[in-house]
Amino acid sequence: MSRRTPSVGALYLPGVEADPKPGAYRALIDTAKSQNDEYSKIWDLFAFQQDFTIHLARFTQGVLRQPTTISPGLRELIAAYTSHQNECGFCTRAHAAAAAELLGDEALVSQVLQDLEQSPLEEKEKLLLRFTAKVTKNPSFLHAGDVTALQSASWDDEAIYYAITTYALFNFYNRWIAGTGVPEMTGQAHREQGRSLAARGYLRE
Repeated sequence: MSRRTPSVGALYLPGVEADPKPGAYRALIDTAKSQNDEYSKIWDLFAFQQDFTIHLARFTQGVLRQPTTISPGLRELIAAYTSHQNECGFCTRAHAAAAAELLGDEALVSQVLQDLEQSPLEEKEKLLLRFTAKVTKNPSFLHAGDVTALQSASWDDEAIYYAITTYALFNFYNRWIAGTGVPEMTGQAHREQGRSLAARGYLRE
C-alpha cells in the first residue's frame, strides 16, 4: 500500500482525529498507523463517536448492499455521480473504485463521470443519473413527472426508492467530508478501498 507521513492530510478538526474511541474503527486506524500505511480518514470521523456512527455504517450498508431491484454496482455509481456533482473528490474516487469493481468496468465508470451523455451506459440508467443530478443541483425543480419518467423507463418503485436514498445519503456524506477536511488518498489507496468496499461492504463491527 502507498505510504505517507502522518502530518499529511490531517483533518480540519485535530481534536476529533486525536480522540478515536475504542472499537472497530480505532482498531483499523491503529493497525494502519503501526504499519505506516495510508488509510481512509473517514475512519477518524466514525471512530470519534462510534456509539452512534455505527448506525450510520449500518444504514449505509443497507442502502448500498440490501438485495433489491437495483444492483449494488449501479448504487455505487449513483454515489460516485452524486459526489462528482458536489465536487467531493474523496467520495467520487472512493465510490467510483467500488462501482468499477462491482460492475467489472473501470472504463465505463470513468466515462460516465467525465461525460454521461457520451458514455456507453444504457439509456435507462442515464435517465436515473440525470434524475440524480437534477435533484442534487436543483431539488426545488423536481416534480412528480421526473419520477413518472423513471417509472415509464421500467424502473420499479423499489429501485427508485433506493436510488433516491443513495443520492440523499451521499449529499450528506459529501458535506460531512468537506466540512471536516477528509483528504483524498492516492489512486492506489482508493483502488484498494474500492476492492474492500465491493468485497465486504460498509460494516466494521
